[in-house]
Amino acid sequence: QVQLVESGLVLVQAWGSMRPSCAASGRTVSTDAIGWLPQAPGKGRECVTGIKGRGDSLYYAGAVKGRFTISRDNAKNTVYLQMNSLKPEDTAVYYCAMGSTANWSQGFGSWGQGTQVTVSS
Repeated sequence: QVQLVESGLVLVQAWGSMRPSCAASGRTVSTDAIGWLPQAPGKGRECVTGIKGRGDSLYYAGAVKGRFTISRDNAKNTVYLQMNSLKPEDTAVYYCAMGSTANWSQGFGSWGQGTQVTVSS
């Protein structure tokens, strides 16, 4: 059974940085795709960045490109999300998810519990 556990800072000021992590157990992080899907109040979850494959194929949504960086430590079986130049609109619960997605919108079968990220103005 796959388990994903997110951790990271909860509150940061605008233009600040944080680096939440997603530790996996039950499956290696290099096996499937792993994405970060924030969910703001009243909105659905949408993948903003992901990494998959042994060749480290990367995905970034336009809203985070240049500000967020996803990386993977295979030895620790952990994926990291470096978030820079944070904006209040980045405020959301961030879920880490793993699966065999082909388009970063569907196919995530395992989910973490989510970690609240709040960016104050």
